[in-house]
Amino acid sequence: MSRYGITGSVTFLALLALTGCGASSDGGDEGGDGGATPAARDKGPACVGTAPADGAHVLRGGGFKLPGGGGVQYAGADADGTTRTATLRDGAKYASGQREWTVEPGAEVTVPGHDYAVRQICSYRVVLEPKAAEDRTALAAAPKSLEPRQGATDDGLCFTTDRTVLATAAKGFPAEGNTLSLLDNGGVQRFPTGLSLTVSSIDPAAGTAGVDANCAAIPVAGYKDVRVGETVEFAGVLFEVSALTEQAVQLTRTST
Repeated sequence: MSRYGITGSVTFLALLALTGCGASSDGGDEGGDGGATPAARDKGPACVGTAPADGAHVLRGGGFKLPGGGGVQYAGADADGTTRTATLRDGAKYASGQREWTVEPGAEVTVPGHDYAVRQICSYRVVLEPKAAEDRTALAAAPKSLEPRQGATDDGLCFTTDRTVLATAAKGFPAEGNTLSLLDNGGVQRFPTGLSLTVSSIDPAAGTAGVDANCAAIPVAGYKDVRVGETVEFAGVLFEVSALTEQAVQLTRTST
């Protein structure tokens, strides 16, 4: 089993180029180290590994705050038609000089003093499972309120495995089989547990679009260059990109 850490003497693998479906995001900045690299068509498989019920879902191009004050971003990915790897970045939000390391399913990562197993890598997410019972308990802790404040106080709504929070978030989207339309008008769509979605780009000629998500003042997803038929995830709910027009991105809900 491979082990990687943010601290200690482990040698980190520097990311030389983002390939496959992955992209990094600091909330829309396309320049510098925090910008997204245009993705080539993903070779699959869509997912490798199995997601546990108590896993933290780190979404492509976004970050996730973890117990103990640390965090991790899903900065990039590679798929060769048989296997997948993911490039993770230290910290829940992009900052210059952050370390990056490449993992495969089954690897273990250490985010300042807290150990996690990489249980699943998908084109749209990486699922980390806490090794320590206290970290699993912290992730599942119920927030004081289900009312978002649109800021850092929403951590308990945005970075959680609590069933009530996830159910509340899921109810804010169209039902399974129905479509969510995101307009490319610069507007922000807000949802019950503090999540907000925006369309960052649409290129009808290329057949690609970008959708960004923020929660608790953290860019939690940055899906760049997604195409019709690809999967994206928000607040634990899966969608398929079902249509792209010059005015909107349409997402059909595929999970309950």
